[in-house]
Amino acid sequence: MKQRLEDLLASGRESISAAGYESELQDVRVRLLGKKGELTAIMKGMGQLTAEERPVIGALANKVKEEIESLIADRQSVLKEAAIEGRLQSETIDVTLPGRRVKSGSKHPITLVTEEVTAIFASLGFGVEEGPEVEKDFYNFEALNIPKDHPARDMQDTFYIGDETVLRTHTSPVQIRTMLKYEPPVRVIAPGTVYRRDSDLTHSPMFHQVEGFLVDRDITFGDLKGILTTFINRYFGEGIGVRFRPSFFPFTEPSAEVDMQCVICGGSGCRVCKNSGWLEILGSGMIDPEVFRSVEYDSDKYSGFAFGMGLERIAMLKYGVNDLRLFFENDYRFLSQFA
Repeated sequence: MKQRLEDLLASGRESISAAGYESELQDVRVRLLGKKGELTAIMKGMGQLTAEERPVIGALANKVKEEIESLIADRQSVLKEAAIEGRLQSETIDVTLPGRRVKSGSKHPITLVTEEVTAIFASLGFGVEEGPEVEKDFYNFEALNIPKDHPARDMQDTFYIGDETVLRTHTSPVQIRTMLKYEPPVRVIAPGTVYRRDSDLTHSPMFHQVEGFLVDRDITFGDLKGILTTFINRYFGEGIGVRFRPSFFPFTEPSAEVDMQCVICGGSGCRVCKNSGWLEILGSGMIDPEVFRSVEYDSDKYSGFAFGMGLERIAMLKYGVNDLRLFFENDYRFLSQFA
C-alpha cells in the first residue's frame, strides 16, 4: 500500500504538471482526490492492515493528499496568470488606429417643421398655447358650433373614449380653452397631436396640426389673407402664389381653403398637383359668432379669424415626401436625411 501511495504521488506530479487548462487541472483533482478517486480507492484497503501499519500508512496518505493539493494550487495559480496574459495579448488595442465616430442624432422632420412654423408665427406676434389630447366633447365639438347631430362630426372620424370624452380630432379645442382663459385681444397658435380614424398614403390615425386664431376689434378677412400669405411666402419662398377658395367649416363663416402654387412644378402642372398648378395647404375663415357666444365674447365688439394646417402635409410639401407613413416608421435611412 505504501508503494501504491508513492506511485500515486509520482503520477499525480506528472498529470498536474501536464495540465494546460484549469478545466484539465480540475479533472486531475477529481481523478486523484475525488470521492471515487484513486486515493479513496487505496484508503479503502486500510482495513486489511495491522494495527501497527495503519498509523504509518494513514500519515503517509495525508502527506500525499496535502502534497497533491499544494501542487494543484501552485499549478492553478500558474494557469490563471497564463490565461490573463493570453487575454491581454489577444485583446490588445492599437491606440494609433482612427476612432469609430459615434453617430449623432437629429430632430425628427415633424419637429423641425413645427419649430419653423412656430417661429414664423411668433415673429408675427402669435403666442403658443397647448391643450389636452384627451378632450371633452364640449371643447372638441359643441363649443365650436358642432352639435351632436351635426353632419360635420362624420367628417372627423372620431375616436370615442366615453360618451363625453374623445381623442381630440383637431387642435381647435385649444382655441376655446384659450378664449375662456383670456379676454381679447388674443393672438395664439396651438401646435399638437390629433387623432382620426383614417390611414393611407396621405392620412394617419395620429398626426399633427397647428391651429391659429386672432381676435380683436375690427379684424377682417383681409387681415387673415395677409397673415397666411406672409406665412406661406416666408416658409416656402417669396413670390409663391396663394389663392383662397370658398369652403365650409362649422366654426368659421365665411370659410376658405387656402391653396399655394405647386412647389414641384412651379405652377405649370404636374402629377403631384393633378395638373392644376395648385396645392391645398390649409383651411381658414372668420370665427363664427356662435363660437364667440360659447366663450362669452361680444361678437358686436370683436371679430377674429382662425386657420388650421396639418404639419405632415407641410412637411411632405417642404421635403418632397410622397408617403405620410415614412414619418412614423422610424427608418434610420429616412430620418438621417434630416440631420
